[in-house]
Amino acid sequence: MPMQVKPAMKGLLACAPASVAMLAAAPAHADDAFTWSVAYTADVVAGWSDDVSTRGRFLDNLDVVGDLDLGRTIGWDGATLHAHVLNNSGEIPNDDLGTLQGVDNIEVASQHLRLFEFWVEQALGAGSVRAGLYDLNSEFYSNESAGLLIAPAFGIGSELAATGPNGPSIFPSTALAVRGRLEFSERQSVMLAVLNASAGVFGDPDGVDTDFDHGVLLIGEYGWRDSFNFNVGAWTYSDDQDDIRDLDGFGDPEQRRAFGAYATYERPLTESMTGFLRVGFSDGDTTSYSSGWQAGVLIEAPIASRPDSQISLGAYQGRLSDKHRDNESDLGVNVADAETGFEITYSDQIAPWLRVQPDLQLVLDPGGDQDRDELWVAGLRIEITPPWGGGS
Repeated sequence: MPMQVKPAMKGLLACAPASVAMLAAAPAHADDAFTWSVAYTADVVAGWSDDVSTRGRFLDNLDVVGDLDLGRTIGWDGATLHAHVLNNSGEIPNDDLGTLQGVDNIEVASQHLRLFEFWVEQALGAGSVRAGLYDLNSEFYSNESAGLLIAPAFGIGSELAATGPNGPSIFPSTALAVRGRLEFSERQSVMLAVLNASAGVFGDPDGVDTDFDHGVLLIGEYGWRDSFNFNVGAWTYSDDQDDIRDLDGFGDPEQRRAFGAYATYERPLTESMTGFLRVGFSDGDTTSYSSGWQAGVLIEAPIASRPDSQISLGAYQGRLSDKHRDNESDLGVNVADAETGFEITYSDQIAPWLRVQPDLQLVLDPGGDQDRDELWVAGLRIEITPPWGGGS
C-alpha cells in the first residue's frame, strides 16, 4: 500500500533526525568559522513470514553537512549558514514486506542526490530564527533516546508523517520554512514554525516549491527540561485537505481541516538507561491514522568491556482511522485496528570510523491486515564516519 508507506518512510529519523543524529563530525575547534562532517550508512534488510519471504535488500544513505559562522566570515553577527546534502541509493525493502509504516528509516521511494537542508539561523537574545529549507523533525516531535531505533515510526509519529500533499517537511524532502525558538528559562522553551505544505528540494523532479499553492503547515511545541524532558505540540494545515473517504456531490473528495497534537517524554531510569514515551493523534479524516504511540529504552554500555556499545528496545503502534478501515473493508481486507511493531537493536563502535548495528523487528498485522501472519525483519546497519572533516 505505497500511498501510506511513502509518507511514513519520510519520518527518518528519523528518519531525518535519525540520519542527522548518526552524523558524527570529526573534532572541530570552538573558534572554527566552518565545520563539516560526512557520514555513510549502509543497511541490508530481509523479512520473512508464512506469506512473505525475501532476500536481503541493500540500501544506503550519505550525509554531508556544513555550518558556516557568518559573523566570523562576513561580519553578520549571530548568524549561521547550514547546508545538508543527502544521497540515497539501493533498493526498497518495504515493496516486498508491505507494511504501512515502513521498517527502515533510510528507505526512500525515489533515489536522488538532494539538497536536504539549507537555512540561515539568526540568534536573537534568548531565542533564534531559522529560515530556508528546514527539516521539521530535526527539532519537533523528536527525542534523543529513540534515535538508535531503525523503524521509521520512532523518528516521527505516522499520524503526522502521513499528512500533506506528499508528506511534511521531513526526510528525504524538506520545504521552505521559518522557525522561531524562544528560551523562557533554562528549563522552558517554545518553538513555532510555518512550513510550505508541499515538500520539495533541489534534486527532486519538481525542485523547490515556491508557489505555496497547497498552503502551509503550522506547528508549535512547548518544552520543559528538568530531571526529565517533556514536550507537547500541535499542528494544522492552513488549507483544507482531501477527505480519504467522503465525496461531495460532484464525486470529488470532501475538504476537511487536518490537525493533530502529540507529546513526548523521556527520563533517565538508571545511570545507564533512559526511557521514552511518545503519543500523538490526528483528525482521522485526511490521513489513514487516527493516533499512534511509541515507547522504549536506550541502554548505554550494556557490555562493560565495550564502553561504546548500546542496546535499544522499542514498541510502536499506528492506529488506523475508521475511514481507512472502511475503505479497506470495501476492498475485502480483514482490516486490523492498528499495525504494531517491536524492535531490538545493538550498536557498537568497532573502530573509530566504523559502527556496526544488527537489528531485529517483529510487525503484527502488517499492512493493517489481520489475515497476514506476523512479519519478522532482520537487518544489519553499518555506519562509516571518515576521519577527514572537522573545522577550518
